[in-house]
Amino acid sequence: MPKIVHGLAAALPLANVDTDVIMPKRFLITITCEGLAEGTFADLRFHDDDTPRTDFVLNTRPWHGARILVVGDNFGCGSSREHAVWGLVQLGIQGIIGTSFAGIFYDNARKNGLALPIVSPEVRDQLMQAASHEDGVSYTIDIENRIIRTGETELPFDMDDATQTAHLEGREDTLNSLEFADANRNYERGLDDQQRVRVIQ
Repeated sequence: MPKIVHGLAAALPLANVDTDVIMPKRFLITITCEGLAEGTFADLRFHDDDTPRTDFVLNTRPWHGARILVVGDNFGCGSSREHAVWGLVQLGIQGIIGTSFAGIFYDNARKNGLALPIVSPEVRDQLMQAASHEDGVSYTIDIENRIIRTGETELPFDMDDATQTAHLEGREDTLNSLEFADANRNYERGLDDQQRVRVIQ
């Protein structure tokens, strides 16, 4: 998982972008998490005949290679599909800056190394305006110090301690739980049959 995210930023000022917009359900037929980049924002990126929409930011220069998105409120709402995060990462998105994210989307992003700095509406609007400049602008998301840098400007962001640790140490929930595997087994060995039944119940 990246400790520093650096790259060209693109503005996506839509509020309440749900996971069906990020990854339409027709792309959920794969049995693996691979090959989802094409489906990411598909209805925003492409016409019905699969030709690119020239009015969508990631189809236009210089933002076609953006690594960071600055987004509207409540990004990632809707269903819990992890495919939305998989597709964003496969598309090359490494960080998304916003004022709020849906809880399950936020958790899925943490598990997959997608950084989601949370900023105030005023900071978001400042970053979005700068990202919309025709020459493009790059941002650096410093996860360790919880700072977004652009030029000489440093802007703080919020990230809970568990998410920050996951990014800095390259950890996720399953690996965290495995740390306690031996302790759990030792505890279970010390239980008598009646106690085991109560634990299972």
